[in-house]
Amino acid sequence: MRIATVTLNPAFDLVGRLKRIEIGEVNTVETLGLYPAGKGINVAKVLADLGTNLAVTGFLGEENQGYFVNAFKQNGLNDEFYRIQGKTRINVKITETEADVTDLNFLGFEISAQNWENFVAQSSQWKDKFDLIAVCGSLPRGVNPEQFAEWLESLHQQGLKVVLDTSNAALTSGLTAHPWLIKPNRRELEVLVDRSLNSTEEIIDAAQQLRNQGIENVIISMGEKGSLWLNNEGVLQAQPPRCENVVSTVGAGDSMVAGLIYGFSQDWNKSQILKFASATSANAVAQSNVGVEDRKVIDALAEQVKITEL
Repeated sequence: MRIATVTLNPAFDLVGRLKRIEIGEVNTVETLGLYPAGKGINVAKVLADLGTNLAVTGFLGEENQGYFVNAFKQNGLNDEFYRIQGKTRINVKITETEADVTDLNFLGFEISAQNWENFVAQSSQWKDKFDLIAVCGSLPRGVNPEQFAEWLESLHQQGLKVVLDTSNAALTSGLTAHPWLIKPNRRELEVLVDRSLNSTEEIIDAAQQLRNQGIENVIISMGEKGSLWLNNEGVLQAQPPRCENVVSTVGAGDSMVAGLIYGFSQDWNKSQILKFASATSANAVAQSNVGVEDRKVIDALAEQVKITEL
C-alpha cells in the first residue's frame, strides 16, 4: 500500500506539563520538548517507526523549515511539502496531571489563492503515486472549508482512500466529500449530530448517521473508555489497558490513526487492526514525544486490549 500523510497547517509543538494551570498567575512548566509536528506529520512519524515507507506533504514555511527537513530525513520520510513564504507556527501544549491537555494554537502562515491552486494541481496526479491519503489537522488561513471539501472530493474521484482526521468546520465540510475513514472523538461527534450522547447506544446511532452519508469506516475515540468502529462488518468496541503512567496525551489520537493505517497496510482483519491501533494510542500517552520507541511494547499492550462485537 502506497501511503502519504497531508498536513496543511503544521506547527512546532512546545510540549510541557504541570499539576494544574493557575489562570492569571505565573505557572512553572516542566518542558518536555519542542518538536516539528502537525497531525499528519505525527501520524507519519509513528508509521515510519513501524517500518513503513511513506511520503509527507502539505504546506511548510520556508523561513524555519530546518527542523522539519532534518526530522523528515531522520525518519526516512519522502518530503513532498509545498514551500511557501513565511514561518511555520508554534503551538503550546500543556498536560495537567489533574486535568486534560490545554492547547494554545497560534495562527500560522496564510495560503494565497495561487499557492492553493498549485497545490491542488500537484495533488491531481496522486492516484499514480498513492493508494491511501491521510489528511490530518486544521486548515491554514486562506483555505476555507468549502475549498477543502472540493479538494477532498477530487481525491475521492481519483479512487484514493482518504482517511480524514480533522475537526470543527473542516470536519463538517469534509464529511460531504466521501472520506473512506473518519475518527472523531465523542465531543466532535456530538457537534456533528447536534445533540449530547449519553450512552454507547446513542454514540452508535450517531455514528451510524455518518455511515449513512456514504462514509465506509467511522471510528469514535472515547479516551480511556476506548473506541467504537462501525463499518459494513458491524460494530466493534475496543477497551484499552489502563495506563498508570500518563506523561502526555499529545499525539495519542495521531498514534491511533497511524496504528489503523499500519493495520490496513498489513491486510489484517478488523479486530487485529483495532487492537493494534488501540495499543499504539495507549503506548503514546506514556511518553513525551510522538513515535514508537519499542515495537514489542505495543505488541504486549495489544494483547491486553479487549475487543467486543456489539
